Amino acid sequence: MADFDLIIRGGTVHDGSGGAPFVADIAVKDGVIAQVGNVTGTAAEEIDAAGRIVTPGFVDVHTHYDGQITWENRLAPSSDHGVTTVVMGNCGVGFAPSRPEHRQLMIKLMEGVEDIPEVVMAEGVPFNWESFPDYLDAIEKRESDIDFAAQLPHSPLRVYVMGERGANLEPPTDEDLARMRRLTREAIEAGALGVSTSRSFAHQFRDGRPAPSVRTEDQEVLALAEGLRDAGKGVFQMVPSYDVTAEERMGLLNDIARTSGRPVSFTFMQTPQGTEDWKTMLRGLESAKEEGLEIRGQIIPRPTGALLGLELSLHPFALNPSFRAIEKLPLEEKVERMRDPAFRKTLIAEEPADPNDFFRYVISDLDALFVLGNPPNYNPRPDESIAARARAMGVDPKELIYDALLQRDGHEVLYRPMGNSEGERFESSGRNLVKNDRTFPALGDGGAHYGMICDAAYTTYFLTYWVRDAKEDRKIDLPYAIRKLTHEPAEAVGLKDRGLIRPGYKADLNVIDLERLHLYAPHVTYDLPAGGRRLSQRADGYEATIVSGVVTYRNGRSTGALPGRLVRGGRPAPAGAAAPALQPA
Repeated sequence: MADFDLIIRGGTVHDGSGGAPFVADIAVKDGVIAQVGNVTGTAAEEIDAAGRIVTPGFVDVHTHYDGQITWENRLAPSSDHGVTTVVMGNCGVGFAPSRPEHRQLMIKLMEGVEDIPEVVMAEGVPFNWESFPDYLDAIEKRESDIDFAAQLPHSPLRVYVMGERGANLEPPTDEDLARMRRLTREAIEAGALGVSTSRSFAHQFRDGRPAPSVRTEDQEVLALAEGLRDAGKGVFQMVPSYDVTAEERMGLLNDIARTSGRPVSFTFMQTPQGTEDWKTMLRGLESAKEEGLEIRGQIIPRPTGALLGLELSLHPFALNPSFRAIEKLPLEEKVERMRDPAFRKTLIAEEPADPNDFFRYVISDLDALFVLGNPPNYNPRPDESIAARARAMGVDPKELIYDALLQRDGHEVLYRPMGNSEGERFESSGRNLVKNDRTFPALGDGGAHYGMICDAAYTTYFLTYWVRDAKEDRKIDLPYAIRKLTHEPAEAVGLKDRGLIRPGYKADLNVIDLERLHLYAPHVTYDLPAGGRRLSQRADGYEATIVSGVVTYRNGRSTGALPGRLVRGGRPAPAGAAAPALQPA
């Protein structure tokens, strides 16, 4: 009989601590790491990792797999990029708690905020729950390729407590606030990892109404924080408003941390409206640290924005009346209609008409439209925009954008940067945001934005753009980068049993050929419920991904193994383990 279930032999181990790498064997038994070093025993399975790096599994604490986990067993695209644990229920939206009479409202909310087609949710989400503890019981029965944890979202909670008053943005009564506080505590005690909210103007129903959480007063947000304090555990996640000053933003985060006594994290972006705000926020995070408050920013280590195209949810002509008349046609027929000169002239002359001001904003800036390309270029120069090229050619930018949409028989993908996208300024803020112990990478958004965003591959991007291929002025050391993808996000949300390669820790691991690591352009597949569309993105270089000691992916292809399960609540570190000291970037 073999001594171990699995041995990874001879890899260069980056253990997640940020310390120097070392060559070692890793033995796994019963889902945990049993030995790290010179392993002399035998195993049922061995992996030769010589010349490869071995890392802990990556942890993405900002996803939206709340629905996807109910209808399928693969949490892709996250699991295609070395991620072995995800946290869902972010941005204050989700599917629970939800009374039967409010289920359609929840579908409409997720359609608008997270760009999940209504028909996909209507067919795919079973709604075999009502309360949030019921939801946890339902998804605990699900098997997956990676582990998943859930947070209680504010908007469904508000509607569950207040009914139509909550959906209509009416102020809560004292009784409403008390119920939200109590239900937050109950959700945490049942196994929710935390609670989440949003004040982002981008979070709207498809018809332009704000999500229920967006315009709530501070006292309601703090009622959720009081629920965390009552439970004595859990974390708070927030998408703050970027329509207020950085000082106001930081002030509310401080209040949440003081009220809850629990860790807080938030979506931390560099926006076109406040290109210097990140400096104020970093100073605020340092001040919070000095006060003993646990507040960290969730960052994505690249410019982010919408992907546009005829196969996708939006493009510069998508909201025009003439396009609305053909938007349901198959792509081939749509392209044929758009190649008609008369139709082209009419469509280009029209203006967008839509109640959702965020969607109008996404398509409005023609100077910020680029052909994404393959491999994808997420850092284009301003003079590479389609509009800049059109002006250099002496033609109308709309004409060249129209032509770009028809390239590759209508399959072309355009890129509209919207955050972390101030040209060379991003390199400055990027370095400062990444190399900071008050921030960590996240914001993959997997399970949402199926036809507009594909950010779940940020792990692969981080290891290539910032590490392997980086110029000296932006280069990040590999051990530090691995820590940022593993130990730090796991620690930030209380999942202290993973994110490090040490005996006793959960055996979630990656074997990576760093030199071969390559990110392909996103592409469209039609494999959601009801034939719904989604963006997928592949990578080369992940030779093995392992969850709970079971190989789930080999060379980027699923093995079919499904060891992933619901993680109820935080997890303590193995007995005797000490948190590693942070090493400099």
